[in-house]
Amino acid sequence: MGQEPNVRSAARRLVQGLGVGLSLALAAGAHQAQASESGASLYLLGSGGPGNAVMPPLRGVFFDNELYYYKGSLSGAKQLPLGGNVVAGVDADILADFATVLWVPTTDLHGVTVGLGAALPVGNVDVDADVFLTGPRGAQVGGGVGDSATVIGDPIATAMLGWSKGNVHYQVSTMLNVPIGDYRKDELANLAFHRWALDSSFAVSWHDPKSGWDVSGKAGLTLNGENPHTDYTTGTEMHLEAAIEKTFSPRWSAGLQSYYFKQVSADRGPGAVLGPFQGEVTGVGATAAYTFKIGHMPATLRARAFTEFNATNRMEGDSFWLGLTVPLSLKMPAAPPP
Repeated sequence: MGQEPNVRSAARRLVQGLGVGLSLALAAGAHQAQASESGASLYLLGSGGPGNAVMPPLRGVFFDNELYYYKGSLSGAKQLPLGGNVVAGVDADILADFATVLWVPTTDLHGVTVGLGAALPVGNVDVDADVFLTGPRGAQVGGGVGDSATVIGDPIATAMLGWSKGNVHYQVSTMLNVPIGDYRKDELANLAFHRWALDSSFAVSWHDPKSGWDVSGKAGLTLNGENPHTDYTTGTEMHLEAAIEKTFSPRWSAGLQSYYFKQVSADRGPGAVLGPFQGEVTGVGATAAYTFKIGHMPATLRARAFTEFNATNRMEGDSFWLGLTVPLSLKMPAAPPP
């Protein structure tokens, strides 16, 4: 009887424990952190939600699938570097799917839980620009231009370490973008970055099962390499997140989230024709989760919605995501001897 709550908790905590944003931060090509080349960052803002630092309590293999939709715009007076082009008056719609597999080989490496994972984004990107200012072959000025494509983004590898003391949980995580996705040179619509990128984050969660409250925070830095096609090196980016959630029953929970993004060093290289192009944005949103069973396995369905404001050097928009998390296999603890 004592194992059932732990198994159910494993599914719920996977969404929480994937604080690295594995399933969500892979939406790098979704143009959500528009303060860098092509307006895209490896870390997807909003992925550090409730229970962000809580790791799965059991060894096993977990699957998480996120359906993500983003709609954003940039006013005609503001310019954006996009795929080696400079455009203005941009509208973007992204519908993408991010599938993630997480392996937890141990929950007790000297008191530390270890997680290793990988994910791949696939989706459709639709971009329209009122003005086409320059292209990869030099100065050009023209009217409206649009681009739409269904593409595969760069794969992401991740690793995380988590531990706890009472109701306080801690997690250190990293994500590595591997630039081997379907990058469309000189085009506007892309999911792939065509650059190496490394994100390192630290998260803390106060998770009280008795009261049902969870308060979580996360901070991280993203280091970016050069896009060799455009000769563009995106600067270092900082992200901060906070969330609070209340569990109302064994099945339902809901809460609020917020994030703050700021690029802390300048873009550089011959391709950075707009100069430092350092961006900043704030976002607020809400989230809710529902826990149920698929066969004998516990599963968690989580919805999130965000709106952005106070954006600088980036698009401002709204996002909605729906994620399903389920264990593929679990290593149950050995039964005590009779």
